Amino acid sequence: MDKFCETGWRCLYYSGAFLYGAWCLWDKAWLWDIKHCWYNYPHHDIERSVWWYYMFELSFYWSLSFSQFFDVRRKDFIEMFIHHLTTIALLSFSWTCNLTRCGALVLIVHDFSDIFLELAKMFHYAKLNTPCDVIFGIFVVAWIFTRLGLFPTWILFSATIEAPQMVEMFPAYYIFNGLLSVLLVLHVIWTYFILKIAFHAVLAKKDEELRDSRSDSEDDTMSESDHDAVLDLNKEDVAVENAGKAGTNGLADANFLIPSTERSKDIVAQDLK
Repeated sequence: MDKFCETGWRCLYYSGAFLYGAWCLWDKAWLWDIKHCWYNYPHHDIERSVWWYYMFELSFYWSLSFSQFFDVRRKDFIEMFIHHLTTIALLSFSWTCNLTRCGALVLIVHDFSDIFLELAKMFHYAKLNTPCDVIFGIFVVAWIFTRLGLFPTWILFSATIEAPQMVEMFPAYYIFNGLLSVLLVLHVIWTYFILKIAFHAVLAKKDEELRDSRSDSEDDTMSESDHDAVLDLNKEDVAVENAGKAGTNGLADANFLIPSTERSKDIVAQDLK
């Protein structure tokens, strides 16, 4: 229950953060043409909606960096801690250097796939396997598309290749790109773990289906064997019944409810009398 509640509020946050970010950036030119992140830099005004977007995200990652030490410890504790510190440093640097346009794009790209991860985990904790598998498959596609597709080819490419052609370089710019590179390395590591989990899940499902098919075959075989055994037993009962009638001038029908060995003894006793 603790894990379910923890995952539930994170799913709610990522959903709200992504929807607010989409609403906030929808009418911004730099969402549709990333080069607007560098035009006329650093003279960029920060709108109130973008200011709140940054404050919400920054406070969230600060809370995660502390709560991680008190929540259920996971295998990727070190990677997650590095991710939280990198994100906080990235938000702080981009805010200080007025790189909020590029920073906001990084945030909305990252929030999208996390929604499906937390939702799949909730279904897993609720033991709803089929919805969990479906949502996890959607998560894998969304993760690869955003973290290994949009992030490096759209954001990181623009920050490292296009920006130097339009912006005068300064020390904080290299720190900013260095933090983006650290995020990309973490994405690659986590993609390996995600694909490994997906691969094992597919193999486990195939093994389960194979076991089910074998179990059905064994059940059919046992059913046929049991049927043959019943037929043999009926034949034996009929033979004993006929023998009893011949030797005892008609033994009571109730005696044939007794097992065959006991019936044989009774028949012999009747003959002796």
